[in-house]
Amino acid sequence: MMRQPIVTILGHVDHGKTSLLDKVRGSTVAAKEAGGITQAIGASIIPLETIRKVCGSLLDALKLTLTIPGLLFIDTPGHAAFINLRKRGGNLADLAILVIDITKGLEPQTVECISILKQYKTPFMIALNKVDTLEGWHARDASLLKNIAAQTPEVQRLFETKLYEIVGKLFENGFEAERFDRVSDYTKQIAMVPTSARTGEGIPELLMVLTGVAQRFLEKSLHAVTGPAKGTVLEVKETQGLGVTLDAIIYEGTLNAGDTIVIGSSGEPIVTKVKAVLIPDTLAEMREKKTKFKSVKSVTAAMGVKISAPDIDAVQAGMPLLVATDVNVAKTLVQQDVEAVTLQTAENGLVIKADTLGSLEALNFLLLEKNIPVKKASVGPITKKDLSDAQAAKDVLHQVILGFNIPTETHDTLKIFTNPVIYRLIEDYEAWKAGMQRNQVSAGLDALTKPCKIQLAAGYVFRQNNPAVVGTDVLAGTLKPGVQLMNHATTKITEARALQHEQESIPEAKKGMRVAVSYPDVTVGRQVKENDILYSIITEREFRAYKEFKDALSTDEKELLKEIALLMREKNPVWGV
Repeated sequence: MMRQPIVTILGHVDHGKTSLLDKVRGSTVAAKEAGGITQAIGASIIPLETIRKVCGSLLDALKLTLTIPGLLFIDTPGHAAFINLRKRGGNLADLAILVIDITKGLEPQTVECISILKQYKTPFMIALNKVDTLEGWHARDASLLKNIAAQTPEVQRLFETKLYEIVGKLFENGFEAERFDRVSDYTKQIAMVPTSARTGEGIPELLMVLTGVAQRFLEKSLHAVTGPAKGTVLEVKETQGLGVTLDAIIYEGTLNAGDTIVIGSSGEPIVTKVKAVLIPDTLAEMREKKTKFKSVKSVTAAMGVKISAPDIDAVQAGMPLLVATDVNVAKTLVQQDVEAVTLQTAENGLVIKADTLGSLEALNFLLLEKNIPVKKASVGPITKKDLSDAQAAKDVLHQVILGFNIPTETHDTLKIFTNPVIYRLIEDYEAWKAGMQRNQVSAGLDALTKPCKIQLAAGYVFRQNNPAVVGTDVLAGTLKPGVQLMNHATTKITEARALQHEQESIPEAKKGMRVAVSYPDVTVGRQVKENDILYSIITEREFRAYKEFKDALSTDEKELLKEIALLMREKNPVWGV
């Protein structure tokens, strides 16, 4: 017996995930004479007969004997739902639809979703949504390919341009993609189906591709497993008349009223007994607060259910759920699944927190992908232990806590970032880190002698000595008061004292400026002469420090430091090495 493949929808905010899911569900409800749609908790089951009705003759092109019973869509779109659909070793979603606004292309959250799909090795296809918003597009009551062919040449060119811009960006992210009717090998190419959540264009084609991919490539993995249920908690919430309940997806086995279940947590696994297994009334709208539920004796995978049980207030979304034939064995298995994520991953790094196990896993993966080390990862709000762990970091750049979708916290000495969007959370940290690094570099450079190369201008000797005051051209670098100066022979000659420009004292002079400079302990015509070139004296320690900060130096500064080093190495060949 085969179960329905579990399908999730994800993509960047505002690209139309919810409206596309609603259109898929709405299209199948409209075909209710063929079997309609069965509501489950957090999911919608679309039977094969309904898919046949919506797709019509499109399914004939698959040339497949369809044996899957239908498709189970997760009702909550977005990668937050996707990453909470966990099972040991990966994600329990069999297929995913990545929604991309054809007019905007890949945006930050799209790239994030691609990384997560790649992490879990989840097969996916792309809905190129909002095709109806292309300038000049006219919707028609015909098949998608006929609609595309009926557009004006200008609109078709615009459509193809937008499509292949996205193909190019997907290739940069490691995927080969093509329009669904041009795909030659579904094992190597990602199918892209143009859609409109507003007009319904492309919905039959999307269902057709989903059904074909599931049947052709997932048939072996969709055989229903009998035995005790395994599942994932989607949501914990108060239900009128029932108290605190769990919404869960059962992806394997059978769950019965009266079963003992073990649920993962940030502490000890929670052991409880199922008082009732509930599903919505037929065709009830799951998002309505007044939805009525009916109690059933058991459910079999794949299915979304509501579970009523005692002592579940502390359960968190994304945690694994297991029917226990042996409680101790079940507790060990569940704990291992949780610890696979919460174990420390680096000796020195960030402390990260998230609202659910799946979110934590995704955040951890995306940080490591960016070479940002993680010291500790755990589920739930920030604790005193988290603060202590973050403060113990050796580097100020790692004395940080990142929290995804958890309550905001502040601290006097620690930097704490919280955000309900993962890519924004990481962007906030990276922006802060870059600023801190700039400040560190700036502070480090400010402590070093500025490299400069100057020339005493001929005809601009205002005083010969006590101190000598001479018009000076800055040939390279920056001249500042107090800098020690040497000649080509690397002999110390004098230092620069006060700097004046247009009879005003200035703190520094940059390349290209001519300024009046006072030089103590020299007489013009003896120790120094007009047209002499002098350099700032840079110590070996300072030169090596400059090499550490080379990325912050201009080309002019690098060349000048190289010139000073060559002068110094005439006496000491290993100077500054």
